[in-house]
Amino acid sequence: MNRDITPARDAIGRLVQEFSKLPGIGPKSAQRITFYLLRSTEDQAKSLAEAVLSLKRKITLCSSCCNVTEADPCPICRNQQRDVSQVCIVEQPQDVLALEHTGVYHGLYHVLHGAISPTEGIGADAIRIRELLARLQNNTVSEVILATNTNLEGEQTAMYLSKVITPLGIKVTRLARGLPYGTELEYADDVTLTRALEGRSEF
Repeated sequence: MNRDITPARDAIGRLVQEFSKLPGIGPKSAQRITFYLLRSTEDQAKSLAEAVLSLKRKITLCSSCCNVTEADPCPICRNQQRDVSQVCIVEQPQDVLALEHTGVYHGLYHVLHGAISPTEGIGADAIRIRELLARLQNNTVSEVILATNTNLEGEQTAMYLSKVITPLGIKVTRLARGLPYGTELEYADDVTLTRALEGRSEF
């Protein structure tokens, strides 16, 4: 009888362990998700597994803005109605979603995929700054909006970007202080983000 139970326990334990690695998922939540999937049909479990695999197989980075996309260039970069003279720099792809949800920004984006953090050994070369500087050489961008998070790493990144972009003769602005210190952009509400965008000032 133990031979029948042990593999199930191993399978459950392994899935709980994998879910526990996800951000915001603790051991209890991981257990609840695992047992929910255990009770679900095989088709439901297969659909979830296929969606995860599809995400890994189909998603790539936009060759222009470095945002995640299924088609290169991404829909925002392809949109001829966007203002190509403005580039908003964010740390993560989910920050683009947050800003787009406000409906007030109509320029382009650049996703860094991280922030400078000397304490963690993350320098400027570890994030997508090289790609950004290459974009700024075409003389079409007149304003760069720094929308990095309002924490220590975000401020360090903004300072570094301002230092390397300003000599290019491009206006550098920063989101207004409607965002409290320590706020991550993706968690800010639409009203706060809208005011931060509209009230941005030169950096």
